[in-house]
Order: sequence, then structure tokens, then C-alpha cells
Amino acid sequence: MNSAGINSVSQMVRPFETKVSTPTTTPYEAQKSFSSVLKQSIENLNKTQLQSDAMTGKLARGENVDLHQVMIASQKASITLQATMEVRNKVVEAYQEMMRMQV
Repeated sequence: MNSAGINSVSQMVRPFETKVSTPTTTPYEAQKSFSSVLKQSIENLNKTQLQSDAMTGKLARGENVDLHQVMIASQKASITLQATMEVRNKVVEAYQEMMRMQV
């Protein structure tokens, strides 16, 4: 068997080898990061809801606003709320599953 062929194959594989490093994130940092992401998501949801309400109010008062823009804002707010509710449901389901685990 040709040892040059084996060496060339091992050199081709070597760049794909990676060292697994463990993250040094503390539980406090992870909790803080999760809470900031959650807070930002809820603020985004609130912002889209307020924009939709403002656009709908303008349309109801007869102000100069395009109907399609009002409908787009309304649908965006609705979809954002539905997605948030689905994420909440999954988080609650995961929490309940962890509580059912026997230690």
C-alpha cells in the first residue's frame, strides 16, 4: 500500500478536525441573556400592536391613510402576537415536562 496516499488523505481530513470547547457562561449570565431577549421580544410585540392601533385609529377618524397600509400593520401585529403565544406555549410545555421528570 502506498503510504503517500494515506498521508495525503490524513492531511485532507485534518482541517475538518475541531476541538470542542466548553462555554464558560455562568448560569447568571445565561439567565440575564435570556431575560434580555424575552424583554426585547415583548417590546417588539408591543410596538407592532401600538402601530396597528394608531393606523386603525387614523382610518376610523377619516385621516389620510392608505387602507392597505392599515391592513398590513394589522396583519403584522396579529402574526407577531400569534408567534409570541406559540413560543409562550412551548416554553410552558417545556417547563411542565421538566417538572414531571423524576430526579
